[in-house]
This record gives sequence, structure tokens and C-alpha cells, in this order.
Amino acid sequence: MADPWLALEFGVDPAERIAQVGAAHEAFLAGGPEAARRTDRRLREVVAHSWRRSAALLDPETTPPVELTDDALASYRAAHPLARVLPLFRDLLGGIAQDGAHLMAVCDAHGRLLWVEGHPGVLRHAERMNFVPGARWDEPHAGTNAPGTALAIDHSVQIFATEHFSRRVQRWTCAAAPIHDPATGRLLGAVDITGGDHLANPQSLALVRATARAAEAQLAADRPVEPGVVTVAALGRDEAELRVDGRQIRLGRRHSELLVLLLDHPEGRTGEQLGLDLYGDDRLHPVTLRAELSRLRRILGPDLLDSRPYRLRGTVRADFRTVGELLERGDPAGALDAYAGPLLPSSDAPGVTRLRRLVDGQLRAAVLATRDPALLAAWTATPAGADDLTAWQALAAASPPGAPRRPLALARVDQLSREYDLPRATLLQRPGN
Repeated sequence: MADPWLALEFGVDPAERIAQVGAAHEAFLAGGPEAARRTDRRLREVVAHSWRRSAALLDPETTPPVELTDDALASYRAAHPLARVLPLFRDLLGGIAQDGAHLMAVCDAHGRLLWVEGHPGVLRHAERMNFVPGARWDEPHAGTNAPGTALAIDHSVQIFATEHFSRRVQRWTCAAAPIHDPATGRLLGAVDITGGDHLANPQSLALVRATARAAEAQLAADRPVEPGVVTVAALGRDEAELRVDGRQIRLGRRHSELLVLLLDHPEGRTGEQLGLDLYGDDRLHPVTLRAELSRLRRILGPDLLDSRPYRLRGTVRADFRTVGELLERGDPAGALDAYAGPLLPSSDAPGVTRLRRLVDGQLRAAVLATRDPALLAAWTATPAGADDLTAWQALAAASPPGAPRRPLALARVDQLSREYDLPRATLLQRPGN
């Protein structure tokens, strides 16, 4: 089976593939995904899905906006966690970045390019499409591209030539891999190499993958281990991940739900309360729940999970609680940066569902209250905010005429008004609810 993240299968003629995918791209713009499929049945699913996401917000002639410049860019880069591993990026990818044919780029979790390095001649060509530090290259602003799509799907990927949604980018090929905080699992950004058609090979994808893993390993090594402190990552993932004493443990779905519920109730829960939180009624036999909790205790260790009532002992830090703590301190920007997505999104346990709505609702309300275009744009880029009518309305209202975000927001308001059969004027007049 072919690797779905690689752009070209072995033996495929790059020029022929560029023409085929280019025809599919034009068919997609004219008639949608089915027309593109009819044009080229080999169009990769990852590309087709990205085109759909991009077309909802973006004109294929759009150039990504530059959001950070000069002192603001310098300050932001200096404070970003990936600044600590920039020497590693240069060590592993510096040769590629100076060979006259490639660029090395690093972006944050919102797709803002932090560093773009390479031969001056290649950099000048890249400037024509705003592939420069401070520019926003996530999918909502740049369409299908390796760093933006890697962030969107949280997976390493190659994007080849005409697979790019934006026509201005279709002369380039790129490979990128996401980078996560080793302590929390939070997405920090992505590392990318960009160049010509010759990059569409397994080696380039393997290189960015290895570089991303090396960066995560160095970040972990640089972070002092706090003995006995447990960190839990449960945002944006179906199964929670624990880190304790340098160990990394991934829980199953039911144990993830139990752990989140216990974290939400530090005072403790009875078996009956946990049963209601998990199933919404008391039909679960107590023996079944006790067995699940016994298995969870073996995973966590006897010193972490107490009973009568069931509660966690020691110091446990969780990403969803961090979001709440930052909101309590009046820091919606920090909370949004710490928010990696909905809490255990596939869980239908009533207690988890309520908590998920609470976290998303509190964050949404805080972001809307700021009326900050950058924060509103970041919220609408999350799964919870992608279809948020009020947020898109607020973003359109907060973006001054001529701002790059304004036409994107207005286009999304128009699209949502059609989908929900609401007149656009109604959406623009509703201040928030």
C-alpha cells in the first residue's frame, strides 16, 4: 500500500503528475470534489480534504497575510518555545537551506512563519508569495500547503506542486512535520523544507519527521523533571496521555474518561457518581466500574489513585485545567494558545460532554469579549470555532477595511448564512449570544 503522506509513488513522472493534478485542481474549482475525482482518480484523500477546507474560506489567487513584522516579530520569536531548538533545526537542515534550491521554515501552531532561511536567491522567489517570517500559512489563510496542512491534520505530509490550493504556490513542493510540547502534548508548530519538484521523495518527508522528533527530544531533555508530578494532555485527542517521572503513558478511551472526571472533581467521586458521569444512568454494575478503576490504579500507580471516595493524590496538571486557570487570570490569549482542541472529542460520556462544553464555552466567551481580530481568527481556526457564526461575524466587524482577514471572514459569514438559511445582514447585526 502506498504511503498516503508521500506525494509521488515510485516511478511516477513528476511532469505528468503535475499536469494531472493541475487539471483536477481546475475541475475542483469549477465543479467541486467529484469533478476533481473524475479528472484524476488518484488524487490523494489528504489533498482532496484540504482543498475542501481551503475552498470554504479562500480564493485560489489569495496571498497569505503578513501578521508580524519588525519588533513584534522579534519579540514573539524570542519568547516562543521553538526558539530553544532553532540551533538544532539549523544543524539538521542548514545544509539544505543553503544549497541554493531549498528553504527551511519553522512556524507556530497558528501557521505563522517564525523563521524562513535559505539561499538569498531562493528567498527572493519565496517573498513573491509572502513565504516570509511573520506571514500566516495555516490553511484558512494560505490553503493547502505542507506546514499548514501538517498543522490541520497533526501529521507529517508532503504537498507537491499543483496539489497546493493557491495557484501562486504551485511551482513549489514542500514537506513538513508537526512538533509537540513533550510535557503536555500541545502542538507547538511545524518544521518544513520547501523547494522544487525533486523534493517529492521519501527522503524529504523522513528528514522533517526525524527533525521534528529530535526537536521534541531536545525540548524534553531541557525540561527539568519534577519527581512525582503528573501531566495530562486530553485536549484535541480521543485518548489522554500522561507523563510522569519521564515516562509517557497513553490511556484507553474509558480510562481517559475516568481520569478527566477525577481531575474535574478533586474532592473525589463515589462509584455511583462516576457511573452517572460515564453512562448517564445507574445501569452499570458496580463491579464493572470497580474493575475499570482497579486497572486504572495499576496504570497510574498505587500512590496516585485513592478510593472512598475515588480521587487523585499528589500534583496532577492537566491541559484543560490550564486553560481554565489562564482564563481566571484574565489571559484569554494564553488560554487560547494552550487550547489544543475539544476535550476528548469522541467521548459521549455525559460528564465529559458537559465539561467539554464548559471549557469551549468559557474560552469562546473570553475570546469574543476581547474583540481582538488575531484572537478571533485563532478561535475560528479551531474545530470548535470553525462553524461559530458569531465569531466569524465578530471577526468581520473587528477587521478594518483592507485587512487581509476581512474578506475571508465575510466570505465565511456568507457561506454560513447560506448553509443555515440566514440572511447575511442578520448575522452581521447579531452582536453575540
